[in-house]
Amino acid sequence: MKNVSATVGLILNEPLLWEKGQKGRRGMDVPAADVPPAGIDAGLIGEGPDFPDLSEVDVIRHYTRLSQWNFGVDTGMYPLGSCTMKYNPKINDTVAATPEIAASHPMLPDALCQGTLKIMYELQDYLAAVTGLDAVSLQPAAGAHGELTGMLIFAAYHKSRGFRRTKILIPDTAHGTNPASAALCGLQPVPVPSGPDGMLDPEAVARLMDEQTAGIMVTNPNTLGLFEENIIRIAGIVHDAGGLVYGDGANMNAVMGVADLKRCGVDIVHLNLHKTFSTPHGGGGPGAGPVCVVEALRKFLPVPRVVRDKRGYRLDGNCPDSVGRIHAFHGNFGILVRAYSYIRCMGAENLHRASQLAVLNANYIKEKLKGELHLPYDRPCMHECVFSDLWQHAYKVSTLDMAKRLMDFGYHPPTIYFPLVVGGAIMIEPTETESKADIDRFIEAFCEIVREAKEEPEILHGAPHLCKVKRLDETAAARHPCLTGC
Repeated sequence: MKNVSATVGLILNEPLLWEKGQKGRRGMDVPAADVPPAGIDAGLIGEGPDFPDLSEVDVIRHYTRLSQWNFGVDTGMYPLGSCTMKYNPKINDTVAATPEIAASHPMLPDALCQGTLKIMYELQDYLAAVTGLDAVSLQPAAGAHGELTGMLIFAAYHKSRGFRRTKILIPDTAHGTNPASAALCGLQPVPVPSGPDGMLDPEAVARLMDEQTAGIMVTNPNTLGLFEENIIRIAGIVHDAGGLVYGDGANMNAVMGVADLKRCGVDIVHLNLHKTFSTPHGGGGPGAGPVCVVEALRKFLPVPRVVRDKRGYRLDGNCPDSVGRIHAFHGNFGILVRAYSYIRCMGAENLHRASQLAVLNANYIKEKLKGELHLPYDRPCMHECVFSDLWQHAYKVSTLDMAKRLMDFGYHPPTIYFPLVVGGAIMIEPTETESKADIDRFIEAFCEIVREAKEEPEILHGAPHLCKVKRLDETAAARHPCLTGC
């Protein structure tokens, strides 16, 4: 490979601030408190934490150096399958930081925050239009929180009809959080195996669906990057047995403006705004996982919800059948504003175009690499494609070896060993925000790694070679984590 974006250079070590600081080296003075602590015996407080004394340049260099250790979507291609790590336009940050929005207190009366309520109201409408469903709650704070909300709605729906169902069907190609979200609501996950083509078999669903089953959680497109072509038949089977269909919408980036989920038979879906709608993703949050439902389930949505009447926009909490409040105030509001900005900037036509380009990019990678890596399901994919390390077994090279070596070429590794239905899985999602030239360089790097695996496997066994930190003992790190930063 001629041009490698990774290199070695001035990536500096950095000690802990407590090791770096010295008494008297202070870049600022904090005024002394002129009032005693209210209602607290000063003797119980002591002198407080022993913060290190640091000069201004110490602080600036510390955080600048730490930032150089990070890799994010602003640094380069971030092809994590299932995660949709697309570029986040900075205009969205600017809009969210508008003082009139960012400084609006969540406890202001409705009359004094009509603008922010209007943003929420319109975002609800936009998300309903994107999915084809009828009503939306913006409260859930992330995808798994949206799943939990959906399962609470499942339970409320069946309870309203005088039933208590105890099981939920979950395909083996679903996202890993689905079983946990269902179990938290007292539902026993029942696995549904996919067929040899990577699709759900309607007959398998029919055999498992009974009067104790609340419904099914379907990730569509699934974690193999394939659209569940039998979704309408499956939804009919579930509905005929009195169940509901939950759609995990984390992979919505592949089907915006293409698939009408309501017509597919989906009753509830959550959307990861930090994936599909281009808001910050990673680092533990904040995220946003709004839930969209069909009309029959509107009354069960969390409260309060933004409604509009003659007086303007207001928060309505008068919903006796609601599952209640599932997040403080209005969810992670800054993330909602970023998604609103993204949708308004893109418009319906370009949201549709984004999905088309995401699918095109993934299929381009699939076609270019399928002669280099084993492709378990050789058929058109959606937003991501899944390979395996089967062909590298003969050289004693694993998926992990190739992922670590990819870091030496300047790329964040793709998702590996997921989904579990593919042994040694390599799951690549380029998203629509990567150009053909950047994708070609990624493909070239992977092809070089495949060549090395065959001709110089020892290079991969020791990778990465150019990173600040070499390969870790991941088992020991998980069992005995070092939390001091050293």
